[in-house]
Amino acid sequence: MASAAVQSYRDLVLWQRGMALAVTCYKLTSEFPRDEIYGMTAQIRRAATSIPANVAEGHGRESTGSFVQFLRVAQGSLRELETHLLLVERVGIARTGIMEPVLAECDEMGRMLRALIRSLQGKGSSDGEQRRRLLDTHALFATPYSLSAHYA
Repeated sequence: MASAAVQSYRDLVLWQRGMALAVTCYKLTSEFPRDEIYGMTAQIRRAATSIPANVAEGHGRESTGSFVQFLRVAQGSLRELETHLLLVERVGIARTGIMEPVLAECDEMGRMLRALIRSLQGKGSSDGEQRRRLLDTHALFATPYSLSAHYA
């Protein structure tokens, strides 16, 4: 299968899945108690939106090293999101088991982030053409996934 060239961060499956995850988190938190609006609701939404935002911002940087740094920030936001999701389940804000598909998607995104970081680091930071080829390869790294079927 031929891969399409990456013209924008929006072509990256990692960004697309990050956006789908953020939408899912918004839907999930809309069911949280009103008194959590400035607590867990805000924390989860902030962490979830930070993931695709950092992928996009890093992609827009001119050096591969900067891109990798933003991907690492996205990894941190992903781990923060996972922690918040586990906590809301433990304290009873969310129904038991409802987080399972969301956490599975977090795991998959974590693997994708690690793989992209490793491949970018292994190829050097000075060759812009080489970076484009790597991103073209990762554009079809996995198929886009929508969690909305679980939370419609």
